Amino acid sequence: MSAATVWLLAISTGCIVANIYYAQPLLADIAREFGLSTVKIGAVAMVTQIGMATGMLVFVPLGDKYERRSLISALLVAASVSLAFVASARSVLWLCVANFAVGATAATVQVIVPFAAHLAPPHRRGQVVGSVLSGLLVGILLARTFSGIFGAHYGWRTVYWLAAIVMAGLAILLRTALPVSRPEISLGWCDLMRSIVALAKEHKGLREAALVSSMLFFAFSALWTTLVFLIQTPPYHYGSAAAGVFGLLGASSALGAPVTGWFSDRRGHERAVLIGIVGTFVGYLMLLVAGRYLAGLILGIILIDVGVQAGHVANQSRIYSLVPSARSRLNTFYMVAFFAGGALGSYCGTLGWKLWGWRGFCGFPLAAVGFAFAYVLHAQSGRSFVGVRAAGVGEGA
Repeated sequence: MSAATVWLLAISTGCIVANIYYAQPLLADIAREFGLSTVKIGAVAMVTQIGMATGMLVFVPLGDKYERRSLISALLVAASVSLAFVASARSVLWLCVANFAVGATAATVQVIVPFAAHLAPPHRRGQVVGSVLSGLLVGILLARTFSGIFGAHYGWRTVYWLAAIVMAGLAILLRTALPVSRPEISLGWCDLMRSIVALAKEHKGLREAALVSSMLFFAFSALWTTLVFLIQTPPYHYGSAAAGVFGLLGASSALGAPVTGWFSDRRGHERAVLIGIVGTFVGYLMLLVAGRYLAGLILGIILIDVGVQAGHVANQSRIYSLVPSARSRLNTFYMVAFFAGGALGSYCGTLGWKLWGWRGFCGFPLAAVGFAFAYVLHAQSGRSFVGVRAAGVGEGA
C-alpha cells in the first residue's frame, strides 16, 4: 500500500466526514433563522447522526458486495446533492430531511476505512487505519473551524454550497485515482443484513467494541453540540466564530490517532481502549469542576477528544482482525452503534444544558463513560478468569 494511497484516503475521509460537523458551530445561527429553541436545534443535529447510522446500515455493507471505487463515487454524488438541499432549505422539515440525507451519505467514510484495512498488510493494519482516521479527525476539527469562521462572515448557507462543490469534485477524483477493488462475496442485500446479525452473535469482541464506542461517541457528540451554547454565556460571551476556533483543539486527537494504532498493534486493543475511556472520563470531570475557566475548558476538551478517538481507533483495529472477508459488514454493526450513541449524545447534551445547566450537561456523558469503564473492566476480568481457569485445567491434565 503506497503512501500516496494512504494520503488520498485520509484526505478523502476528512472532506467527507466534515459534512456532518459543519453545523455544530452554526447551530445558534440556524436556530435563530428558523426560530428554534436549544433543545429543538439539538434534535435537528440528532437527525444528522441518525442519518449517519442509517447510512451505515444501508450503504456500508455494500462494500463487501460491490466494487468499492464505484460505490464510493456514487455516494459522493448523492452527498453533493444532499448538501445543496441543506443550503437551500426553506423550512424546518426541509432542513431535517436534507440533514438526514447528508448524514446518510457521509457513511461513505465507513466504506473507505475498511477499504484501507483491506489494502494494508496485516502487520501495519492498525497504523494504516490510524493514519486514515487521523485524516478523518482533521476533517472534523477543520470543519468546525472553517464553518464557524466562514459562516460568521458569509452565512451558514454558503458553507453548505461550498461543501456540495467539494463533494462533486471528490467524486471525480476518487473515481479516477483509486485502485479497483473487486467484491469478495455475492449476496443479496437481505442476506447481507442477516449476515451482519450472525456476525454480531458470533463475535463477542464486535459487540463489546460497538457498545463501548457508542458510549464514547455519546460523550463526544454531547460536548460539540452543546459547546456553542456554553461559550455564549458568562464568562465567555463568544460567538460561532470562536466555537469554530475551539475545534482546533481536536488537532491533538488527530495527531494521536496513528500513535494509538501503533500502540494497539503492539500492546493490545483492550489496553488502548481502557486508556481512552479513562482519558474521556477525566476530561469531563475537568469540565465539571473547572469548565467555567478557559484553561479548564481547553484541557477538558483536549482530554475528551484524545480519549474518544483513542478508543475509536483501537476498537476499529480490533474488529477488522476478526473476519477479513467481512470487514464492511463488521464495520456496519460497529458504526451503527457508534452513531446511534452520537445521536443520543447530541440530544442529551442540549437537554441536560436546558434542564440543569452545566452540571446537567456534564452528568449525562459522565454516566455514559462510567458505564463503559465498568463494562470493560467486567469483560476483561471475565476473560482473565477464563484464561486462568483454562491454564489450571491444562496443568492438572
